[in-house]
Amino acid sequence: MRLSLGPVTLDTDRRQVFRGSESLHVSAKAFQLLQLLVENRPRALSKDELQRALWPDTFISDTSLTTLVNELRAGLGESAREPRLIRTVHSYGYAFEGDAAAASGARLLRGELEVPLSEGENVLGRDQGRGGSITDASVSRRHARITLSGEIATLEDLGSKNGTFVGEKKLGGPTVLADGDTIRLGLVTLVFRAANNEASTKTAVQE
Repeated sequence: MRLSLGPVTLDTDRRQVFRGSESLHVSAKAFQLLQLLVENRPRALSKDELQRALWPDTFISDTSLTTLVNELRAGLGESAREPRLIRTVHSYGYAFEGDAAAASGARLLRGELEVPLSEGENVLGRDQGRGGSITDASVSRRHARITLSGEIATLEDLGSKNGTFVGEKKLGGPTVLADGDTIRLGLVTLVFRAANNEASTKTAVQE
């Protein structure tokens, strides 16, 4: 299963965490910790509960769990002072903070890389979104939006400077996408693949 966790994507089948096109380096224990916190959200898990799950039949100190949390936070690009995903519950344990939306299976292709799309709104542009940012000068910070509702994907421009196109047609209003449609944001070209398309099995996201 692939879950969109705001700035990162958790792939439990492949046991990988992605931020943009980058596969984050986290140890097996750190991945297990993230999965435990996500699966039990929003409930906070006690230190004892986490220690039993991560190190069964082994006595460890609180320092080992703290070190693992710090490793996970470093991989996710956050700190204890400014937590976005991993919240410390003082004198108790830790909890996952935020939403975890199931990736829909629909995606955008840019070369060999994939941008997974989640149910609901997916904003595309230079600003950091669910699938990372599109760092190209021709792309606006909030350039366009793809809204997924079941099997229906609708693309609309968000007042971008250089326009949004499907094929050679510049968008004048919301447009329903079909599998294989070519989308252009400024000078950046992407291909939309519907959720039921099985042509590609590679899982990565574009930064």
